[in-house]
Amino acid sequence: MSTLIISLMNLVLHLLVDAAVIFGLAYVMPQVDVKSFGKALLVAIFLGLLNVTLGWILRGVGNLVTFFALSFVIRLVVTALLLKLVDSFMSSLTIQGFWPALVIALAVAVAGAILDQALAPSEVRVNDSVTQLIPVSLLRLG
Repeated sequence: MSTLIISLMNLVLHLLVDAAVIFGLAYVMPQVDVKSFGKALLVAIFLGLLNVTLGWILRGVGNLVTFFALSFVIRLVVTALLLKLVDSFMSSLTIQGFWPALVIALAVAVAGAILDQALAPSEVRVNDSVTQLIPVSLLRLG
């Protein structure tokens, strides 16, 4: 398969998992409300777009201030802030307070890390049976 197709499939899978996490947490947490799974998918798309653009800038500034010591914490806080930003311009998403947004950001990060680990290419083992079939005398150069 082409790497472009694999990358697009990874993107779609990440968006679906993010939407499922957001929708699931909205079901469990009373401070979070999402109207439907389709709206949660739209939230995941907006969150992804904001993370690529505005989030990159905010994480860069935050990491420079903390000398990259708190990179994971900065990433979570920026994602939570971006969730609150998405909440402010989407009527189908309601997050009451910053802590629920931080919990969603943590859950999205953990789900993304698990998905990345599951989709990572495994090591290819070299099969030595082919070299065992070739006589050693043919392998000598001299």
